[in-house]
Amino acid sequence: MTVLRGLDTRLRLARLFCVTDARLGTGDLAEFAASVLDAGVDLIQLRDPSASDAQQLAALQVLRRADRGRGLVSVYADLALAQECGADVLQLSKGGPEAATARSRLSRWSRVGRSCYTPADVDAALADDAVDFLTVGPVFSAMPWSPGLPGLELVRHAARVAPPSAKGSKPWFAIGGIAADNFDQVLKAGARRVAIGRAITAAADPAAAARMFGDRLRAAWGDEFEAFTLDALL
Repeated sequence: MTVLRGLDTRLRLARLFCVTDARLGTGDLAEFAASVLDAGVDLIQLRDPSASDAQQLAALQVLRRADRGRGLVSVYADLALAQECGADVLQLSKGGPEAATARSRLSRWSRVGRSCYTPADVDAALADDAVDFLTVGPVFSAMPWSPGLPGLELVRHAARVAPPSAKGSKPWFAIGGIAADNFDQVLKAGARRVAIGRAITAAADPAAAARMFGDRLRAAWGDEFEAFTLDALL
């Protein structure tokens, strides 16, 4: 299996995506990352606009060492940083460069995602051959870079046009304010992949929180995931 095939397969099989800052205040990024990856996080992404470029690069190197092939390491919205660190994954923000442009400047192994805030964004990303995955939201908490709060209806739209278990369907992750007490609503709306921030990063026991979300995702997929896994590996 080539590296490209490996990253494609790992991205399609990813269910739990963790968004973290560089944890500069606690200085425990390596321990945090290792613990949540051990607990079932499939993709870990650095988002820390308060960190300097050098601090972000150092944090990504920490994530890479902690990863040891267990998950995927992602950069958010910074093509130059993704180039410099050789990121597995770059997620593009709305209004960022075209996915094809980003792909041309990254390693041929790297995967490219797109943030989607409206049904039109979702449809465009699904139609773009250079986009490998999507995030859909924010679902529950507004983000400074998003136009309003799309909510669960955007999740329902994504589930209709890109059913998570459908053969060849692009992976998409619901994102934005998802926590233990609203998680069932996200699953009911049709999501089978989620991106979690504070509900893991600020938990008293991040590994336990990650394990809980992973277990609930596994239960939501049920027997479908075995068939989906076989399809993804072909």
